[in-house]
Amino acid sequence: MRVEVLTGAALAAQLEDVARLRIEVFRAWPYLYDGDLAYESSYLQRYRDSARAIVVGAFDGDKLVGASTGAPLAEHASDFAAAFQGRDIPLDRVFYCAESVLLPAYRGQGLGHAFFDARESHARAGGFTKSAFCSVQRPADHPMRPKDYTPLDPFWRKRGYAPLTDAIAEFSWRDLGAQLESRKPLQFWIRDL
Repeated sequence: MRVEVLTGAALAAQLEDVARLRIEVFRAWPYLYDGDLAYESSYLQRYRDSARAIVVGAFDGDKLVGASTGAPLAEHASDFAAAFQGRDIPLDRVFYCAESVLLPAYRGQGLGHAFFDARESHARAGGFTKSAFCSVQRPADHPMRPKDYTPLDPFWRKRGYAPLTDAIAEFSWRDLGAQLESRKPLQFWIRDL
């Protein structure tokens, strides 16, 4: 296993695999995302085009088995402005740890920590003072919730993150089995760097 920061040509070469990985991993609970390659490829261009973004890949040999993304929160301001309104947190000082996706067979081996370590180090080097991410919120009685589901809250807390009170973003995507997109609440978690 190796973990590496992807930039330039290496990033461009992996974007399609990152898109496929996102679709596969986000099909599971709690996202239940029915994604498509065209949208994912377009979405991921922001990481290729931003000089301050980061994409971290986890490889088993040459196979991409996990990926993690991050960018300045200000680059996502239109998506997150409402969640941060009225707070004394300057968006230009917050680094957004966007997504982490990892195939199930590779979980529990420290790659989640490696993803956060790389993104937080990148953020500190860029002069950011806070790191944040969102977690999707689903009802506890949702019919597709696995009986053995264990939330990642303890992992995030161990890394120093805590929910930012009443900081909820909303995003739309189509759930598995749904005909149309629907809005989902996402809770912000944050920590000082």
